[in-house]
Amino acid sequence: MEKSNRRNFIKQSGLATAAVLAAPMILESCSKKAPSDRINLAVIGAGNQGTNDTRAFLQDERVQVTAICDVNRESAGYWDGIVAGREVLRKEVETFYSEKTGKKFSGVKEFTDFREVLERKDIDAVLVAIPDHWHSIPVLMAAHEKKDIYCQKPLSLTIGEGRAMSNAVKKHNVILQTGSQQRSNHHFRRICELVRNGRIGALQTVRCGLPAGTPDYGRTGLNFYPQAVPKDFDFEMWLGPAPIAAYSPCRTFVNFRWIQDYSGGQLTDWGGHHPDIAQWGMDTEYTGPVKIQKAKSSCALHPVWNTASQYYFEALYENGVNLIVSSNEKFGVTFEGTEGSVWSDRGEHGASDPAILESVIGKDEIHLYKSDDHYRNFIDCVYSRDEPIAPVEVAHRSITIAHLGNIAMILKQDLEWDPENEKFVNNENANRMLQRPMRAPWDKVFEKYKV
Repeated sequence: MEKSNRRNFIKQSGLATAAVLAAPMILESCSKKAPSDRINLAVIGAGNQGTNDTRAFLQDERVQVTAICDVNRESAGYWDGIVAGREVLRKEVETFYSEKTGKKFSGVKEFTDFREVLERKDIDAVLVAIPDHWHSIPVLMAAHEKKDIYCQKPLSLTIGEGRAMSNAVKKHNVILQTGSQQRSNHHFRRICELVRNGRIGALQTVRCGLPAGTPDYGRTGLNFYPQAVPKDFDFEMWLGPAPIAAYSPCRTFVNFRWIQDYSGGQLTDWGGHHPDIAQWGMDTEYTGPVKIQKAKSSCALHPVWNTASQYYFEALYENGVNLIVSSNEKFGVTFEGTEGSVWSDRGEHGASDPAILESVIGKDEIHLYKSDDHYRNFIDCVYSRDEPIAPVEVAHRSITIAHLGNIAMILKQDLEWDPENEKFVNNENANRMLQRPMRAPWDKVFEKYKV
């Protein structure tokens, strides 16, 4: 769509039926922007991150949240045991608009099947904030439907799915912002600019310190025995393309990340953050390492949770830089060069020498993409059609590092990687792990929409 008038394109195509979602008078009073100029956003995933992301988008006067989709109506088991679900988030969104306008608002629709959302011609963009094993198919279908996408990290469950997602976004010319929000943090941007401009000399080693363990975020860790599926929770749909499994509370909602069928543990949960910053500072955003070595891990003793709780591996790049990813390193990202080092986490940054921090990046030097609000940057790009701060190909290359590490830890082997062709060198066992089998009928859906 042309960046100059996205909403008018929809109207001229005879598709402007958004009035069924919310009354025009209420829509007009929700924002200074006219209804025809705002982005109708559907939320797919009403759990912890979906709720947080929705709250952020509500602050943008250019956005109208019009639909909430989740397979769970309402229950506990989310972050710190709180209650969440599509009904909870719908009420929160409607309360927000009611308080903002001073009029009762009841224009948000609920859905349990994301496909119904993607079929709607009055939805411009979607937020995908569901478990990792469910990222690829909704993104592929949304891209096919020409809807812009904010997809939570990690981008994909596998390297193969990530490649398909990146290809689809490019083919269908849609905007995808990945929820790797550290790119919109000035601490990380600052140290990456210092590294890219040679302030620490020749880069030698990068250290990514990620969290360890399998924290019981949902307070369901001890509730691991099979039991009846709760009313108003479509567990079959929640499993989707993942293998069939008996329902138990510890398996779903926020704690899904500790099960390999759905995620990759702390390594992939944070793999879209610190390794992503490492790639930014190394100027390797569109490539990757050539070797994964010295991989080792240990898992927590739990009947269901089986991801690595302690881990270590090294990713060696063609230029000789060694990226160390470990649960035992200092938390954050540390760049070490021949003339010093810099470090950052989300709240601060530092250097081996204060003079490095005081350095001014000149006009003719490298200035990295600046974003101070990850959500607004996405909406900016929906209008401008420019690339966002965390685009799909960059996100795919970043999370690939974590996937490579997990594969090396499972196989307990050093692995050679071809980043151009995204294949392991002379290792078919490892190559078979680039993609996982999907359960019917979702395997056919993936094949239909993948690019």
